[in-house]
Amino acid sequence: MMMRSVTPMRTAKIGYIVMSVFAIVIGTIMIAMPELLAETMCMIIGIAAAAFGTVKLISYFSKDLFRLAFQFDLAEGILLIILGITTAVMPEMFLGMIGTVFGICVMADGLLKIQVALDAKTFGVSKWWLILTAAVLAVTAGFFLIINPIESSAVVAVITGITLLTEGIMNLITVLVAVKIIKNQLPDSDDRITVKAVHYTN
Repeated sequence: MMMRSVTPMRTAKIGYIVMSVFAIVIGTIMIAMPELLAETMCMIIGIAAAAFGTVKLISYFSKDLFRLAFQFDLAEGILLIILGITTAVMPEMFLGMIGTVFGICVMADGLLKIQVALDAKTFGVSKWWLILTAAVLAVTAGFFLIINPIESSAVVAVITGITLLTEGIMNLITVLVAVKIIKNQLPDSDDRITVKAVHYTN
């Protein structure tokens, strides 16, 4: 029987890890140097968002074994690409509302990752609680970014950095815990039948 190539899944997983680490780095920089929240930083965030959106689309169509981590990435990927390109092209327009827009995106992603965590628990993934914990933190950070009444750009930058850091950690944990790549994976029509027989190990 012909086996399905794992190259798309491996590409998606590596892309997810790279973009998650990038989000963690950018978030840390924004926390340490909040004065950088300007048009240049908006452009960087926009480009990163569009790149992550592309990775999410690739991830969705990669059809990983458990169908957990990437199940909502089609809509999220399209949204991130649209917002990312718009933010990168017109950063001055987003400076005043980047907190709200970004907060909504992170909060939505966190809520979807809570669903992923619960699905992972049902599926028998032992470390599902790591995804749940990171998702709850992301939702909380996104919520505070949305309701933040402070007009100080430095404070907004710090909160945005914390939110971006949390988002990166959440996605990194999700892809490491919930994405399983095995050699000699069966075609899609067959692996859906046999996937529950695969013992999940990390």
